[in-house]
Amino acid sequence: MIMDFGKVGVLYGGCSSEREISLISGMTIYNALLKAGINAHLFDPGKTKIMYLSELNFDRVFIALHGRFGEDGVIQGFLELLNIPYTGSGHLASSIAMNKVLSKKIWMQECLPTSEFEHLSGVHSLTKAANKLGFPLIIKPVYGGSTVGISKVDVFDNIETAYYNALNYDDEVFAEKFIIGRELTVAILGSGNSMRILPIIEIITPNGNYDYEHKYFSNETKYICPAILSNKLKYLISDISIKAYNSIGCDGWARLDFILDKYDNPWLLEINTSPGMTDHSLIPTAAKAAGISYTDLCLYLLSDASCKIKNRKF
Repeated sequence: MIMDFGKVGVLYGGCSSEREISLISGMTIYNALLKAGINAHLFDPGKTKIMYLSELNFDRVFIALHGRFGEDGVIQGFLELLNIPYTGSGHLASSIAMNKVLSKKIWMQECLPTSEFEHLSGVHSLTKAANKLGFPLIIKPVYGGSTVGISKVDVFDNIETAYYNALNYDDEVFAEKFIIGRELTVAILGSGNSMRILPIIEIITPNGNYDYEHKYFSNETKYICPAILSNKLKYLISDISIKAYNSIGCDGWARLDFILDKYDNPWLLEINTSPGMTDHSLIPTAAKAAGISYTDLCLYLLSDASCKIKNRKF
């Protein structure tokens, strides 16, 4: 029996650089909810002023927004003020997870394995980053996602171009040590005693280039799920994932990305608290391998929706 969720809003689109993918994620979720008999409605804050959300009387919302103003704690804080239960992590955890530099600092403090990095503060900082990290290295927007604005840099002559490319998508940029290895991703559902880790996925792309096109649209990308790993390695990666998730205070669901180097050492890259939900996305793939249909995944996430700030005084 499907529980009565009341009137459900699916927040999608938005105004970040990941709008295109959010539109696809949101529409796919919306169709799945309708198919399950849910009273679901789409709401695009990229086209409709967010203040109107308070007039729609949603009983809960499914956040399918990616990137800035959707995955970074802004919309979560607004929903807390409106007292509308929502999927995923709260405003603080969402904000921390979206900031790749801050999340990496927390993981380092917790002695979790994540690659070396340098927060860039202008063109003058590029030489310091190159000397610290060596080549190749990766230049990334601090708050970006979906591989947008990311460049691999093999020689110093290209680092300035990569830096300015990342600045096209974000005001803050960082450099990260490039680690050659297998690309893995781990999905976590729930929190506390109800936490569940889905099967680990290995991502194999042509020439190892998991860019925007290969991530969301290419049929050349291969997903091996469950990934072929020893039981010892599966346990280690799962343990690191849980600790990384909990250290940031995540709730509901998230996806963690890893590189497994040639010595079978896993390295945390980033955590996503509002992951893609397209038919090419990773969490639906992992859920399917665990025997969870796309619709059931959506219903589970919706059933877990909540406001995270208790003891309201207003």
